[in-house]
Amino acid sequence: MTENNTTATKETMAHIPQSSIWQELKNALKGTEADYTKIGIKKAIFLLAVPMILELIMESTFAVVDIYFVGKLGPEAVATVGLTETYLFLLYSIGMGLSMAVTAIVARRIGEKNKEGAGASAIQSVILAMLASVPFAVAGILFAKDLLALMGADQWAMETGYRYTQWMLGGNAVIMLLFVINAIFRGAGDAAIAMRILWISNGINIILDPLLIFGWGPVPAMGIQGAAIATNIGRGVGVLIQLWLLFKGVKHIRVTLPQLRWNGIAMLNIARTSLGGIGQMIVAMTSWIFIMRILADVGSEAVAGSTIALRIMMFTMMPAWGLSNAAATLVGQNLGAGNPDRAESAVWKTGFYNMLFLIGVSIVYFIFNRSLMGIFTEDELVTKIGAEWLRILSLSYFVYGWWMVSTQAFNGAGDTKTPTKINLVFFWLIQIPLSYLLAIGFDWQHSGVFWAIFFSETSVGLFTLWLFKKGKWKTVKV
Repeated sequence: MTENNTTATKETMAHIPQSSIWQELKNALKGTEADYTKIGIKKAIFLLAVPMILELIMESTFAVVDIYFVGKLGPEAVATVGLTETYLFLLYSIGMGLSMAVTAIVARRIGEKNKEGAGASAIQSVILAMLASVPFAVAGILFAKDLLALMGADQWAMETGYRYTQWMLGGNAVIMLLFVINAIFRGAGDAAIAMRILWISNGINIILDPLLIFGWGPVPAMGIQGAAIATNIGRGVGVLIQLWLLFKGVKHIRVTLPQLRWNGIAMLNIARTSLGGIGQMIVAMTSWIFIMRILADVGSEAVAGSTIALRIMMFTMMPAWGLSNAAATLVGQNLGAGNPDRAESAVWKTGFYNMLFLIGVSIVYFIFNRSLMGIFTEDELVTKIGAEWLRILSLSYFVYGWWMVSTQAFNGAGDTKTPTKINLVFFWLIQIPLSYLLAIGFDWQHSGVFWAIFFSETSVGLFTLWLFKKGKWKTVKV
């Protein structure tokens, strides 16, 4: 950090009253009008990361609760969810790619004190999200069985489970919009709003899940289909609240009715920036499709064990992703304010906190892997497979934490192309071939897949951190 910037930061901090940690926690949960380009970096990380962590914890809580209830229907139902999610991962690729772009652009406009530009970019991202959801809806409604058959689904999935796929893909617009609009709030610095939306949305999901799956009173038991309907209702309510707040206006951003039109310049900027984000997510997510296809050849128990283990990992990784998202917002806003050194400092601090957290998670995974799996399934083979994955990946989590933060630093700066190239090499050219070689060629079965993932993800973490240190991301314009 330069001497002038250091002096400016000290002067700013001198005007901030010293508050207790509980007061700052209250501010983080309530949301503040703080300027994240001026307040102390540790305070900025705290105010942004707390609601982002709680937002993602709620999302992962729903994922865990959902698989818990679906698991009561048997391994075939869990496997159907896992196979459907391979296609949802493609959808998530686009939604998260758009989210990366809109977070970077909105954060940059807010840092430049250009709220009009932030609002214009926000509405164009919503339009793009709606357009992108249409092909997935058509494919899911009309070709659900074909999509499951392509992934090697068993007879139960083809006869019963396909309705889950129809509902999840057919109603994907609510998933896409929930992603993108919450990214708008996060980029603007209104992370507390995004948190509350997801709590409401997934709270409804959690209540409706057992009700619609197993039935109660006049409500018929819908089985696995009920889980998908609950998701669509909960997230649909969340999207309606998001849109209302976006037009009503929150602390850092507001969309106005005159902006509710096609804006070619803003649309082109979002599309250009999002291509890299979409690309990096498609590379990562499609690699998961191949991984699941390899596991499907091993057996339904391998798919079920991996699916449950993934849900457990999603739950425990959410605080780490929350910290990483805070880094993205701070990078975008500080670059917009013309302070790249402060942006870099925020990343190093956030990365250190992330590493400490994930070391703690690693210890839990290594010691209690079977106990964690036992919460969600009574099948001994499924438990054994999932526990093995948790144990193997626990060895790489301290590196993974740095990878998450450094990748989000690139994305927050608007440099979404660099992570795309990195993912292409490490996931497509290393992870997939190595998984097939070890699992099928060497007949290590599911263990081969898990060790291939361990090797590729440890390697990508170290390489991405090295590339971040070179600092070219500081010069990106969006």
